[in-house]
Amino acid sequence: MQNGTLLAAVDLGSNSFRLEIGRFDQGHINRTEYLKETVRQGNGLDADRNLTLEAMQRGWDCLARFGERLAGFKKSQVRAVATQTLREARNRHEFLDRAHNILGFPIDVIPGREEARLIYQGVAHMLPQSDERRLVVDIGGRSTEMIVGKGLDALDMESYRVGSVAWSMKYFADGQFSLRAFKAAEVAAKAVLDQAVNTYEAGSWDVAYGSSGTIGAVSDVLTAGGWPAGIVSQAGLDWLLDRLVKAQGADRLKIDGMKEDRRAVIGGGVSVLRAVFDLLRIEQMQAAQGALRHGVLYDLIDREQVQTDLRSISVARLAARFDVDAAQAGRVSKVAQHLFLKTSPDVSVPDTERRLRKLQWAAQLHEIGSRISHSDYHKHGAYILDNADAPGFAQPELHRLSLLVLGHRGKLRKLEVDFEDALFVQQLMCLRIAVILCHARREPDIRGLQFRVSDTAEKTFLLTCRLGWSDGFPQSVHLLKEEVLAWQKTPWTLTFASS
Repeated sequence: MQNGTLLAAVDLGSNSFRLEIGRFDQGHINRTEYLKETVRQGNGLDADRNLTLEAMQRGWDCLARFGERLAGFKKSQVRAVATQTLREARNRHEFLDRAHNILGFPIDVIPGREEARLIYQGVAHMLPQSDERRLVVDIGGRSTEMIVGKGLDALDMESYRVGSVAWSMKYFADGQFSLRAFKAAEVAAKAVLDQAVNTYEAGSWDVAYGSSGTIGAVSDVLTAGGWPAGIVSQAGLDWLLDRLVKAQGADRLKIDGMKEDRRAVIGGGVSVLRAVFDLLRIEQMQAAQGALRHGVLYDLIDREQVQTDLRSISVARLAARFDVDAAQAGRVSKVAQHLFLKTSPDVSVPDTERRLRKLQWAAQLHEIGSRISHSDYHKHGAYILDNADAPGFAQPELHRLSLLVLGHRGKLRKLEVDFEDALFVQQLMCLRIAVILCHARREPDIRGLQFRVSDTAEKTFLLTCRLGWSDGFPQSVHLLKEEVLAWQKTPWTLTFASS
């Protein structure tokens, strides 16, 4: 990545939406602009876990303003991620389809553990490098992430469905504060977080850091109240709880350092934070500068190169875990990429390299389900990918990969995909043809094979072979003719000209 390149991260949180823009300089990112709007989408989930129209509209309005600021940015310079509220929302696609168009960039709904990993990356990159074992806690609107790591490496990470917005709605719905309500909220938070004790208990880390949201707000209030700057302590939390109870309600709370947008969710946030302190026996926690959005920015840099793209490592780990035939995966990958380049010859274009990488991942994993059952192994493989924890991947990315694995053999009409997506069709067709050519599980003879888009408007691909190839490989010819018939049930056409 060239020095001076602008990068942008959009964080669609349950309480706030944030836009961070930074300039890349010698491996570091220096902030040029930061925008934050309190959207409170987490308040907009109804009893059926659907986002209300009002909550969606607040989000769309905010993203329209962010989108105006991002005009002129390339796709490779921007990443937008959504967290717990959109993980939960059953109608998230209704929101995301329009949000994508308004913002101008795709929005990835990331799994909880991936959110935790990115949070740790954001925190770690903003701290001096050291050998200390770090506990990082981030209390968001509807989830709390915990990570133990060292240096830039997150070692253990988890996400729990408890947060400031959710707990404020449940235990302080009328905005009233009482000691009884705080106790009930803390007990309930501990019930959710109890399983964290074994992994994150005192002794497994040296220094505790709190990221963003609730912990930053509590730190600001304690600092304004005369407590040590940037430190949240158990004594400070006791002092703050006493102030909240004496105020009796969020609307009557008058306390220095408290931002107006934090007032409505401080009750739930403090309850969860106190539960974390008690469960993990934390004496004090440092307020960290880094957050999810910073981790997203640094991850954008890593994704540019194969060597640093964590997704490639995750694919390799999945392949090893399910004992994939590496030799066959390599053969299919080599042929699929060869075919892809026939229709996308300019490999120097960054988008082409990224698309090749994703096709390679699908080839590496196309037989991942065969260790479960040889029958319908492509269906098992798709299920694994749709439900796997794969660091570096967002849920939509894994689902797209699962669709390629599901569709690499068999009937095409089983795929619930948009066949207007020319890139997906191109990747899928290259993968299916590669699997056919490698059916004998040995290096195929592809000399003289030509593959191209013969008519973009008519959605037609043409595969031709050299003179005599058909006589030498009759089974491959038979399978390719079957493939021609399979594509006739889609808007696309494959023509195979044999000699």
